[in-house]
Amino acid sequence: MQMNEDIKLACQIMERGGVILYPTDTIWGIGCDATNEEAVRRVFEIKRRADSKAMLVLVDTPVKLNYYVKEVPEVAWDLIEMADKPMTIIYEGARNLAPNLLAEDGSVGIRVTSEKFSQHLCQRFRKPIVSTSANVSGEASPANFKEISEEIKQAVDYIVVSRQDEEVKAKPSSIVKLSAKGVISIIRM
Repeated sequence: MQMNEDIKLACQIMERGGVILYPTDTIWGIGCDATNEEAVRRVFEIKRRADSKAMLVLVDTPVKLNYYVKEVPEVAWDLIEMADKPMTIIYEGARNLAPNLLAEDGSVGIRVTSEKFSQHLCQRFRKPIVSTSANVSGEASPANFKEISEEIKQAVDYIVVSRQDEEVKAKPSSIVKLSAKGVISIIRM
């Protein structure tokens, strides 16, 4: 299947509130429309994860940050530009996203993806996409598609065909938290 057809099908599923399994700039993720509260609830159920634990979202370009964060600290632009590997930034003052996606303090983790498939998926969907590791909460994150459990595969509405045969051991992103004043806290390198 061609990547464009794969992306079209994944977008159709998410537009209807469905959940997908897809490759990202890091590890394979469980994804859905990050503005759809019911779809986000389903992802929490699939992961068997408490909804007090926030999940991150992917966007295709830094320009979109302004729509989902009340005030993007100036240092965020430098961090995004200088990052040499995928970096999730946790921002205070999230907005225009499903309320159950946010942390208790109203923050959200957003990563600007530059990987070809997930970037095109975000571009075509035109909304942020939830990206949480494709595993049941508490279990090891799968390093590639072959390591994803049957339980997860059975629970989603669509499994992306692209990149399933890759054997590369992918790693999670680094995570940095930014305060509204631009103070940086490193969560995971």
